[in-house]
Amino acid sequence: MDSSIISALAALAGAITGGLTSVLASWLTQHAQARAQWRAQDKLRRQELYKEFIEAASKCYINALQYDKADIPALVELYVRVGRMRILSSPKVVENAEFVARRIIDTYLEPNKNFLEDLPRRIRVAARTILNSVPVRECSYLPSPASPENPISTHPKEVSRPLNREYRILR
Repeated sequence: MDSSIISALAALAGAITGGLTSVLASWLTQHAQARAQWRAQDKLRRQELYKEFIEAASKCYINALQYDKADIPALVELYVRVGRMRILSSPKVVENAEFVARRIIDTYLEPNKNFLEDLPRRIRVAARTILNSVPVRECSYLPSPASPENPISTHPKEVSRPLNREYRILR
């Protein structure tokens, strides 16, 4: 074979290889960019769905606290969001969304609650939880021992019984 033919074939093979490499690299780059864009759009779509679900669930829950009769259109809207979550979200997210929806339905079956009437009880429960869960030695402020003006001692060394039936300090 002639050496000029061999060098022409080598040059042609090099050009084809370079061209294919360039095309393949370009295709892979575009594919990666399209995939990243699809993932970003999917994430935004799920975030928007979660936002809509939280808004719908909040409206339904407030309605359930105030009224005995269910707001059927709002509940349908809520379950539409749960159905969309079944398509776009993980099973754990769907399970939690269904739990919230069931909790709202259960709230309709309970007696009506006025948030302002229920607020003092919620504050008492929160205060009791905090007081019972924080040991005295972790408190940054400790009241002074009993004095003639304040006969009830709350000093940790002198407290061996609950202060009253709702609050107690742990040692």
